[in-house]
Amino acid sequence: MERKLNAELWDKMHYLFRDYNDRMVHVELHYDFELDVDVLKTVLICFFEKAPVLHSSFKDNHVSPYWIVKPYRIDDVLSVSYPADVESAVNDFLTQCISPDSDIQMKVAVFFHDGKTTLCIVENHMCMDGGDFKYFLKAFCKNYNDYAERGLSPIDLREGSRSYDQVYNDFSKTEQRMARNLYKNVSSKDNHKFPLTPDSIRDHSFIARRKISAEKLAQIKAAGKKHSATVNDMLLTAYFFSLYELANYNAYDSVTIACAIDLRRHLKDVSDEGLTNHTAWMQCNIPERGQNIFETLKYVVYSSNQFKQDKFMGLYGLPLLKLGYNILPHAASEEIIKIGYSNPLLAMSNIGILENDKLALCGHEPTDGFMTGAVKYKPFVLLSATTLRNVVTLSMCVRGNDEDRKIVEQFFDLMEKNLDTLAQG
Repeated sequence: MERKLNAELWDKMHYLFRDYNDRMVHVELHYDFELDVDVLKTVLICFFEKAPVLHSSFKDNHVSPYWIVKPYRIDDVLSVSYPADVESAVNDFLTQCISPDSDIQMKVAVFFHDGKTTLCIVENHMCMDGGDFKYFLKAFCKNYNDYAERGLSPIDLREGSRSYDQVYNDFSKTEQRMARNLYKNVSSKDNHKFPLTPDSIRDHSFIARRKISAEKLAQIKAAGKKHSATVNDMLLTAYFFSLYELANYNAYDSVTIACAIDLRRHLKDVSDEGLTNHTAWMQCNIPERGQNIFETLKYVVYSSNQFKQDKFMGLYGLPLLKLGYNILPHAASEEIIKIGYSNPLLAMSNIGILENDKLALCGHEPTDGFMTGAVKYKPFVLLSATTLRNVVTLSMCVRGNDEDRKIVEQFFDLMEKNLDTLAQG
């Protein structure tokens, strides 16, 4: 008899996002030794059994979708190779798309080269967001070490509910009633676009990235403190200012960038939760560019602080989504939600710190690496940021062409220039 899992609210939303992006989350980690493939296989098998959504197929029956848990072979999950061109092999792997109706929702690749390892993972965002993917990576490395060094069974992975409404658990009863009635639609209405070329059937997926050195990050942090600005505020300011330059927006135009919020901020303890999604968006808006980048920064800090002062930050619209999915069959719900939901044309997700000590394998910390969000379809874009070993990696995943890659690289040039200006204060 088939085993079924609930399709949770965010599972359905990320399935709806198939019209806007490929729904994949990507990670790449580099190690200065060759990891043990047999140990890796054992950990993956145990984790897949602890988190059955990872080997489940999403069934959209147009009425009430669900997951069907599927049998799988570990060799369908993990691939191991010694490529002559590591960079090409990594890019080809990371830009693949796993279909929701596939029997597995995560794929792992190990690339050996010159006595070193590049570990890459691609997973369906319907299963978990960047917050839980970071937890997954830390748990994976801990279990790998415990099994390789002490022979302990690699089964230490969270299990439990994947429901979106876990975010209400730590509110008082009065606060819960208030939060569950936040029907306000806060999706972005801004029509400003990133200046990519027109959509084409010949476009292909690529991941562009740019690193901000540890020394530069230290300068950005120090300068930010003088302006009561976080690193995220500084990155967002450079993003805004670079867009005005790249796309030639009118300096007096108001522009909005949607910023990802980890809703786990509302939870004291997530130890009894399964792997899931708890990410929403806040709309950071500036009324104009400002006379210089420091005036832009003031606008960004003000907008960000307005959200941070709200106890229910990120929770607006969740009851509306729940209502939309509950009152009608799924196919009709999607059409209704699309009418009211405006997917942001410009977005940023600061996924945060990848803790190198927590990602060590048998005493070897990763020498480099990053995590990034989905490949966006034109005209939508997402700037992702992760920090490893105090080095920030900015990345943008685009389905485009060689000209689009040049445009993204020009954008990164402007980001670097504007971050330098901010850092010099």
